[in-house]
Order: sequence, then structure tokens, then C-alpha cells
Amino acid sequence: MIAKLKSSVFIDALTLELVAPLRSNVRAILRDDQGLECSRMEATIPSEENKITWKGLNDLPYGVYTLELSQGDDEEKVRLVKRV
Repeated sequence: MIAKLKSSVFIDALTLELVAPLRSNVRAILRDDQGLECSRMEATIPSEENKITWKGLNDLPYGVYTLELSQGDDEEKVRLVKRV
């Protein structure tokens, strides 16, 4: 497990809490229910931090999304719902 989410529902931002932060980049891809890439983020996490907030998701349409996280060799997929 790379990260924990407070909720599987989001409006305009996602906050990821990294379980075991590594010094490698974290890559996140948000895909819609058809598998198309809607948004992408890549961040380097400072060693004293373990949270990332992904802002700017307000323009995405409401619906079901898949969040694909990767850090080093670890990968994880999480289903999310964007709501009003």
C-alpha cells in the first residue's frame, strides 16, 4: 500500500497520506470510467512530509474514477467518486 485516502469521494482535491514515504517520486494518474486519462500529477516528497494534496480537480465531470498510484516499484489502484 502506497497511500491512504481519507475518503473515496472527492470534490475538487484529493489528499493522499503516504504509508511509507520513499525518496522516489510519487506518480498519480486519474482515469475516468472508460479508462481515459483525465489528470496526472508527479511529486517529489520531502523526507519530513507524508501528505500530498492534489488540487485543481474541480473541472472534472462528476462520476467514477480510478486513481493509479505508483512509487518506485509499488503500484496501487483505487476507485473514487467525484460528486457535487
